[in-house]
Amino acid sequence: MRYGLIGCGRISPNHIASVKSLELEIVALCDLDIAKCKKLVSDFDLSPTTKYYSDYLEMIESENLDLIAICTESGKHAKIALDCIKRGINLIIEKPIALSLKEADEIINFSNLYNVKVCSCHQNRFNKSIQKIREAVELDRFQGLMYATAHIRWNRGEDYYKQAPWRGTWKQDGGALMNQCIHNIDLLRWMMGGEIEEVVGMTDNLNHEYLEVEDLGIALIRFKNGKYGIIEGTTNIYPQNLEETLYLFGKKGTVKAGGKSVNILEEWLFENETEDSEYIKKKFSENPKSVYGFGHKPLYEDMIQAIKNNREPYVTAQDGRDALELVLAIYKSSMEKTSVKLPLVDCDTTQFISEVK
Repeated sequence: MRYGLIGCGRISPNHIASVKSLELEIVALCDLDIAKCKKLVSDFDLSPTTKYYSDYLEMIESENLDLIAICTESGKHAKIALDCIKRGINLIIEKPIALSLKEADEIINFSNLYNVKVCSCHQNRFNKSIQKIREAVELDRFQGLMYATAHIRWNRGEDYYKQAPWRGTWKQDGGALMNQCIHNIDLLRWMMGGEIEEVVGMTDNLNHEYLEVEDLGIALIRFKNGKYGIIEGTTNIYPQNLEETLYLFGKKGTVKAGGKSVNILEEWLFENETEDSEYIKKKFSENPKSVYGFGHKPLYEDMIQAIKNNREPYVTAQDGRDALELVLAIYKSSMEKTSVKLPLVDCDTTQFISEVK
């Protein structure tokens, strides 16, 4: 398959590293700064025939591409995605899928209209720990889930935000919940059944006065199936990333995925367990060098098979919309100082400009 990448910034090396080992031909790279394209080619020893573009429209018109990854600033995801979909190109879209529910819905609707596969890049679903926990959920090992908690206790300083002016803005990014925490927010919603009744959220900016957005978000979630969720996300932890954890509590089971990015299976407790829990925890744990983990490669492997077999990818555009909706609901609840009922119909980050509290 012929592959192209749009946006050669911080996350792009994870995509290229995954693609290099798979059956994809890296045809073209696009970035407003061509030097970033050239650096990727040099760093990963890509073919000298790899083409560079500063205009993504020129790239998708000039090259016959089967799959594109969109890794630009978040606020541009939707426009680029729709332009690609209308040309019949399959997509992997970095999180969040969009910053507007209307745009997310357009991506879903047009992908169906043009029979294009769209994967929302929530790669942590492929973590060994998360896959093992998901298996337990699907087998009802918990014998009735009651509630789950997601904690994202990370650090982002001024140097990080200075690397790209779009970061920490409502128009192009969102805050800690939208950028850093949305992966674990996705996992919590996915594990607990998806459909949400009500959200109560609070956000604040406690330590990044130069940003428009929140650096702390806390939320309570009531699911339609009677289960509950708790989210705590921040980029204020001193002096570096501390942990990203996901707990699931059931009537007959307790599990915890932890480490820096839910890659380590730290607790595995079930009634009538037939396997050695210490062995299971060791077998389904990983220790990645960064919080991005090892999930991009299996996500690409799944997407390739989805295209070949004309099926939905494991992580769909709807999954991306669901994670986006939950973050927006937390923002909305915090702004309006009241609980918010779901589903949300039309909401986007620009509604919260000048609002953090």
